[in-house]
Order: sequence, then structure tokens, then C-alpha cells
Amino acid sequence: MLEGIRNGTELTTKQQFRLTMLLCGPAIIAQLASVMLQFIDAAMVGSLGANPAASIGLIATTTWLFGGFQYAACQGFSVQVAHLIGAGDFKTARTVLRQSITSCLAMTLALSVIGVCISSHLPVWLGGSEEIVADAATYFLIYSLSLPFMQIMWLCGTMLQCSGNMKLPSIMDVVMCVLDVVFNFFLIFPTREISLFGWQFTVPGAGLGVPGAAVGTGLAMAISAGLMCWFTLVKSPILSIIHEKGSFKVSKACLKNAFGITGPMWLQNVAMRGAHIAGTVIVAPLGPVALAANNFAITVEGFCYMPGFGMADAATTLVGQSLGAAREKLARSFSRITLFSGMTMMTLLAAIMFILAPQIMSLMSSDPGVVSLGAEVLRIEAFAETLYAASIVAYGSCVGAGDTFVPSLLNLVSMWVVRIGLAIYLTPQMGLLGYWIPMCIELNVRGLLFIWRISGRKWMNHQFVKVAN
Repeated sequence: MLEGIRNGTELTTKQQFRLTMLLCGPAIIAQLASVMLQFIDAAMVGSLGANPAASIGLIATTTWLFGGFQYAACQGFSVQVAHLIGAGDFKTARTVLRQSITSCLAMTLALSVIGVCISSHLPVWLGGSEEIVADAATYFLIYSLSLPFMQIMWLCGTMLQCSGNMKLPSIMDVVMCVLDVVFNFFLIFPTREISLFGWQFTVPGAGLGVPGAAVGTGLAMAISAGLMCWFTLVKSPILSIIHEKGSFKVSKACLKNAFGITGPMWLQNVAMRGAHIAGTVIVAPLGPVALAANNFAITVEGFCYMPGFGMADAATTLVGQSLGAAREKLARSFSRITLFSGMTMMTLLAAIMFILAPQIMSLMSSDPGVVSLGAEVLRIEAFAETLYAASIVAYGSCVGAGDTFVPSLLNLVSMWVVRIGLAIYLTPQMGLLGYWIPMCIELNVRGLLFIWRISGRKWMNHQFVKVAN
């Protein structure tokens, strides 16, 4: 059916829906693996107490900021690849792939250096208490050193997705999740006795605590990045460059196209993640219990919106290839199908999250205060998930069309004016609830803004500069 998009074959609504589900299924699994990765780190470290959990929660928003720069860089090139594949120009798609490797690695090495340089100061800047600063600094240092592996993982994954291969990135995300569990099991905890079916076992452990979680995740990323790179550059029938000569030097045309997409996404990332960091600064004075509850609740909420991000990945591929094949009507149809499907899925998961919030939070922490507070804020957030889904999936469609400037402005205004503005006023009066209530209001506002954007036609009127082979 993807070939049918390129060849001009008419697809019925049923076929479009089926293709959407075939693509979003693996993408949702990939999102599940990503959320599980965060869940595993948080739960394993959370078993050590509130302070270790709070140390990771303190710098979480900064890791999102760095990750946002990396992901946006990937999208600047992968959207070009989706359009070129939709147009049937596989050779130029591989040219863009080569140039993306050079550009993205250069950018992420700079990020890694910055992260290493600020790691010891960051927890203090964020207002962390004395008992969590050291662990937070060490975790962020190790995270910064692992950024190149993350970049390769994401770049190859987005390239495969835009070529229509959603399965391999999903499988590799699951592999990374499994590896993270194994490495964390031995690195976080000390050597200990375990009873299993009546037998006593001595399990070796490094006893590194919070730093062990960072090392485990870094090792899992490194192995997964190597495998993903091999699948993309060697085994992919469309993207493989191993048997074809070509330059890795970045051309002005390719870089201009990439920056047209990535530039607004970077500005959005600074604004959005900056707002998240501001949120951490707002929440941090509430103490380790509130900070841990906030971090755990955000991680748990990730299970709710993973279908939205999975559907957004499918929307980027389908809209991008449809527009590359000059099929605007089909692109609009896919944008609507993915939008309403994502909203339906996230609404169902929001209902489950509302009902089971205490039970889910108890898996994250043994601290009664953390569990109770986390469950309370999760139930507030359940009322935001339907329209949050609209903003996530509609943004994926816009990215597939190369439309990132206006959507970035919508995100910026919504986050800073509505969420942070209200949180500054309400959090000192209401505690953590005063931060999550504004979050719920803001996500609903953002969803309405994106429904307005996607209902028009201007978001599809973007052209790319031709990249020579």
C-alpha cells in the first residue's frame, strides 16, 4: 500500500485506515519501549528511596531539552527522505541519509561537550537540595557522554520509519529496554541474596545506585545504536548505502531544507523544555516527596500518550510520502484518520489511568506520600489526554508536510502563557496540585489550537529545495 501511494493507486478509506494501523502498531510498541525505559530507571532507583528518585527527577527536564535537539535534527533530514521516497527518488534519499549522519553527529558531539561541562553545576541551578545534588550531577554527566549513541539510534530509527519500516525500530527499542533491565539489575544494586523457588542465590552487583542507572541506560543505547545502524545502512532495501559510492559532505541545499524544518523545532524545544525546566524550578522547593511524585507521575503518564506519539510517527510517514507523491487529498485524509484514531486511543488509556492511578504509582515507589500525591495528580491529568492527543498527532502531520514554524509558535504560547503563567500563581498556594491543574488546562488549550491548524490548508504548502545526487 505504501508503494500504491508512490504509484498513484487509489486507496479506499478502509485501506487507508488499515495502512495507518499497520504503521502505527510498531510505532506504538516503540513508544511503549521508550516509556518502559524511563519507567524501569525510575522504578529501580525509586526502590532505593525518595532522594535517589528525586535526583533523577531534578535533571529529567534538561535531558528532555538535549533529547529534543537531537530528535529535531533527525526530523530535518528524515522528512526530506520521506518526500523523496514518496516521489520514487531513492538515490537522492540515500544522499540525504549520508549528509544527515555528518550533520547530526557534529551537532550531538557539541551537545555532549556542553553537557559534560555543566553537569556539576546543573543540579544547583535547578534548585536541588543538598542531599540529591551529587547523584543528579553524576547521572547527567554519564547521560551526556552517551548522547552520540542516542543520536545514531534516533537518526536510523526515524529514517527507517519514513521509509515505511516501522517494525525494526520497534524491535530495537524493545531490545534496548531489555538490555537496560539487565544492566540496571547488576549495576544499581549491591551484591545480595535472592530466594527463588526455595533456592538461595547470591546475585553480584556493583551497588552504584543512581549512577548505575545512567551507566546501564548508556550501555543499552550503545549496543542498540550499533545494531540499528547496521540494519539501516547495510540491510535496508531502500536506504542501504554500503554498495553505493557517495559523499558524506553536507550540501547547502540539503542543509537549507533540514534547517527549514529543524530550526523552528529547535526554537520550540528551547521554549518547551525551558518551560519544563522552569516547572522543575517551581516544583523543587516543594521538597523531595513532591519532586519524586512529580517525576513518577510524568513517567506513568507516558503510558497514556504513547499511542499518540506512535500515531504521530505514522502520520509523519504517511503525510510525507503522500505529499512527496503530489497527492494532497490523500495526505489530508491520512491526517484526519491518524488524528481521530490517536484521540480515541488516548481517551481509553486516560480512563484506565484514572481508575488505577494508586495501584500504578505503588509500582513506582514504596513511599506512601509519593504514591498518594502522584495518584492525585494523575487523576487530574486524565482529563487532558483526549485533546493532548490531538496536539501530538496533528503536530506529526505538520512535520510530515515540513510545516514546523506555526506549530512551534502554538506550542510556545500555550506552554509559557497558560501553563507556566498559571503554575507560578497556583503552585505556592496549592503545592504540586497547583502545577498539574495548569498543565491539564494548557494541554486542552493546545489541542484546540492544533485542531484549528490542521483544519486549514496552509500547513501543506511547503516545498523543498532540490538536493542533487
